[in-house]
Amino acid sequence: MSETLDMTVEFRATMSRLATGVSVITTCSGSTPIGMTASAVSALSLDPLQLLVCIGNHLYTRTAIAAHGRFAVNVLGEDSEHLARNFAASKADKFAGVETVDDYGVPVLKDAIAAVVCDVAEALPGGDHTIFVGDVRQWAHKAECRPLLHFAGGFGTLRAAH
Repeated sequence: MSETLDMTVEFRATMSRLATGVSVITTCSGSTPIGMTASAVSALSLDPLQLLVCIGNHLYTRTAIAAHGRFAVNVLGEDSEHLARNFAASKADKFAGVETVDDYGVPVLKDAIAAVVCDVAEALPGGDHTIFVGDVRQWAHKAECRPLLHFAGGFGTLRAAH
């Protein structure tokens, strides 16, 4: 058991060196908005337009996405660390004080620098996570914005281009 725990800790430390963008995944449970911070997000296909998100099997967001059949990936900008921390916290109403657009069947964060709304095409097993493949239905982005990054357990930004 200790060896497995050590391997898990070391693997997490190793993978934390992969800088990733920070997104908030949103969906609904009935009429209640649900959301969580995630970094395991990737474009998957251009034909058809698809992306994927990986959600821990123990998380309520995973259950809500599976039941609702739709989710949004909200890409956070460099000034949105407060949103990343808010949606990473375990608390009752993560949407308190957060502005959303609710025109797509799931909440989309107004402060996101990009957002993609997807219908679930597949839910695939991925160890202790579920890999949701999403068929892209809507998307938008704000030009000239810079992303919030996650690296080595902390948040950061891109250095300005020279």
